[in-house]
Amino acid sequence: MSTALIIIIVLAVIVIGYFISTQRSLVNLDEMCKNALSQIEVQLNSRFDAVIALAKTAAQYAKHESETIIQTVQARGGNSGTAANTPATINEQSDLLTQMMGRLNVVFERYPELKASELYVKAQEGQKQYEENVRMSRMIYNDTATKMNRMVRQWPSSIVASMLHFDIKDYLKVDSEEKKQYPNLDEAFKK
Repeated sequence: MSTALIIIIVLAVIVIGYFISTQRSLVNLDEMCKNALSQIEVQLNSRFDAVIALAKTAAQYAKHESETIIQTVQARGGNSGTAANTPATINEQSDLLTQMMGRLNVVFERYPELKASELYVKAQEGQKQYEENVRMSRMIYNDTATKMNRMVRQWPSSIVASMLHFDIKDYLKVDSEEKKQYPNLDEAFKK
């Protein structure tokens, strides 16, 4: 065997090995992104259930308002069976939950005795835990999407990603309503 043939075979083995390794890494990251979105969907469904539980608690005091909230949550996302398998869908569901919690908080403010009830306290604690779980799941998804996007965009793995039709993943957005509630530190330090 000639030296040129050996060099060609070695180079072919290296290229094939790199291709297989990169393909496996891309598939792994793609599956991790899908898993993270699925985890967020599970947590969002649990959050919807917690919002409905809070609304049912409020029903004892404000029947019409809480029934409207329950119907809205059920019609627009909670327990509807629609999959939240894209960042856009998850962002829509999160926005809906934020709106519903805002409406529920208005009801709770009107009835201080409701806020003191043990049922309300337990439901609120459950809601906060689901919010934290969703926040952590969002972080995991965005971190995984970053790794995937790097591989899809950086050379030479971008060649393999392009050949195998791997695309850049969308990121989940920050909840703008929650952010609005943060104190404005610029204003605080001007004083």
